This record gives sequence, C-alpha cells and structure tokens, in this order.
Amino acid sequence: MTTSLPHGACRLDDWGLIRAEGPDAASFLHSQLTQSVTDLPTDQARLGGYCSAKGRLMANFALVRESAEGIALILPRDVLPALLKRLSMFVLRAKVKLRDASDETPVWGVIGAAVPALPAWGVQSGWIRLPDAEGHARAWHLGDPALEGAESLPRDAWDWAEVHAGLAWVRAATAEHFVPQMLNWELVGGVNFKKGCYPGQEVVARSQYRGTVKRRTQLLTGGRAAPGSELVASSDPASGVGEVVASAQWNGQAAVLAEVQLSAWEGSDVLLLAGGTPLTRATLPYAVKAPE
Repeated sequence: MTTSLPHGACRLDDWGLIRAEGPDAASFLHSQLTQSVTDLPTDQARLGGYCSAKGRLMANFALVRESAEGIALILPRDVLPALLKRLSMFVLRAKVKLRDASDETPVWGVIGAAVPALPAWGVQSGWIRLPDAEGHARAWHLGDPALEGAESLPRDAWDWAEVHAGLAWVRAATAEHFVPQMLNWELVGGVNFKKGCYPGQEVVARSQYRGTVKRRTQLLTGGRAAPGSELVASSDPASGVGEVVASAQWNGQAAVLAEVQLSAWEGSDVLLLAGGTPLTRATLPYAVKAPE
C-alpha cells in the first residue's frame, strides 16, 4: 500500500552531525562502532551504532566519509552530546578531533522527484539516498538543499515516511535500552560481525549466534505515543511486552515502531499502548527474523 504524501523538503532541526577529522579518524571510529569504518567509501553511507559495555545502543547513526581524513555521523540531536562526550573520552593519543557540527551543516529531509537516482545509502554532492517508504523516494541533504521549485514538506509527512521505512533510531528516552538486534539494526546493515572488537561486541555477537534475541522492532498502526512509552497485551495489561521507539501521525492515521517481545507479537492477544489504545500489526519493508 502506498500512502499519498506530499513532495518537498523540510529542515530536520532535531538531527545533527558529529564530525571526526584527522589522520586517525577512520581507525578510531572503526575501533568504537558496530560498523566497519576504515573501508568506508566516499559514495556510500553506512549505518552504525555505539554500544555500552553491556551491548546496549547509546546511539545509532549513518556514517559518511566527507574526505580522506573526515567522517560525519548523522544522528538524532538529543543523543549527540552524550555520544560526543563518550567518544572523546577514548581519543587518547589518536590523531582525531571530534566536534558537534550540527549548526554549520543542517540536515534536510526530502521526499519526491527531487531525490537523485542513487541506490539506497548512495552519496553524491551532499545527498544521502535513504530507503524508500511506501513507494516514495527519500533522501537527506546536508546543508541548504537549494531545491529549485521545492515545496515545503510538512514534518508530520516526513515522520510518517520515517516510521514506515522501519529505521529505528535511538532517542534520549530509549538510550541504552536495546541491543542492536532489538532494533533490527543488523537486518538493515548497521552491524558488521566480521570487523573485530568494539565496546559491547561480545554481547552483540552472543545475541546473534546463541539465539538470545527474543524481542524485535515491529510496525503497528492505530495509535501513537512518545519514545519510551510501554506496550501491553490485552490478556495482561499490567505487564509490559514492548516499548515505543518512534511514532507518527498523518492524514488521520497513526503508527508506531515498537520493540516487542516475539512471543507477544506472534500470539493472539491484541497489543495496546499503555493508555489502552489498541494497535494493529503491520508489515515492515524488510523481513524480520530471529538470528540463525
């Protein structure tokens, strides 16, 4: 099903950038993140994450190589200061400088014909092609998009497309709540299991190879709630079975991305927001499965 969405661009004021600059920028980030960074090309963004020692995501983001010695992390702004502080603690003798570049390089969200014909996560002249959502082409643009004839895009429309793309971004309210697999992060390419050590790597690998992931992010329609809000099952509304990661409302419809116990998702109970709003199970644009 394709939802009718307007085309245009909107500034994403709640998104920002961390810039890592210097001869050791790539190697430093490679040692800290869930993603391989030393081989990151200039024409392809990659998803990544930073985990606590317990394997819980403190933040997740897209990585873009801006130059031979410069890499940008694009992420929600409310988790940026904590991530910047945390990464800075481990720079030590590495030749890299980290800084908040959010104000100098705004992030724009673009839907529609202005989006360049690139593969998903392709990078070109400030454009970063995102996965489509409900049949609509999407992209970020770093800096002023200067889109000729672009209409102003309502932020609610952008949020609706984001939720239906199935990308579960960590926010301040959900920081350190999830191992990457709970947000389907390895399914969308945000975890490289061959790159070697990083904080929390043993926990993430154990979750993957020992089949201990019992919760996954799912798409549900019929209601909305703030990140961190609880989901319950109709048979036992006093006990939580999930947590809202993101939500959106557009044209009288509402939807959430929520991390849900697989047993509850696969059961017959109606899933509800904590206030009692019933939700309908929907389908993400990629297959959700337990690690093999």
